[in-house]
Amino acid sequence: MKTISEFCPKTLTEEPTPDHLVDCKDCGLYDHGTRMVWGEGNPEAPIMIILDNPGARENRGGESFLCGTRQTLQEVASDAGLKIDDLYVTFILKRKPVRAYEKEVTRQICMQHLNQQLTEKKPRLLLCLGNVAVQSFFQDPEAEVKSLRGSWHDIQGFQTAVAYHPLAVRRRPNLRSLFLEDLRFVAERYSDLTG
Repeated sequence: MKTISEFCPKTLTEEPTPDHLVDCKDCGLYDHGTRMVWGEGNPEAPIMIILDNPGARENRGGESFLCGTRQTLQEVASDAGLKIDDLYVTFILKRKPVRAYEKEVTRQICMQHLNQQLTEKKPRLLLCLGNVAVQSFFQDPEAEVKSLRGSWHDIQGFQTAVAYHPLAVRRRPNLRSLFLEDLRFVAERYSDLTG
């Protein structure tokens, strides 16, 4: 098993946003001035990871960099035995909010894009990271990772697992072992499916 110091996370290739959606203004986040990020990683991956919204991919100077969410996710996924090509990362919100917004309305509108991705990609497994993504995808404002982790849930016909958000893991290192446990849970199911 690789240790964190031996593992070298990388910037995942970004999947281009469909041309007709690049300037989408339906949810209001267009006015925040951030660009749309459709998804990243292998677009044909069997495992789709759903986060609440994209983080920064460029620093203030416009140079590409690897944020803490991506570093932690890749490191722990590697420790769990998942390959980078097994994963496609996408978001409930396709733009990073930078100020207050109508959260519920915006998420409902943006779920249309995620549903489009699910219809087109048909991933074998889904993994929702963090309470915000879980509540949005499960359509349940009371849903919590703490009580749902460690089980498979049928959501919109997809086998879905949940885990803590990688940033929560970075802030609270005691969650790392649980995050690893949850990613191993997904890796084992994927191994069973490909048998």
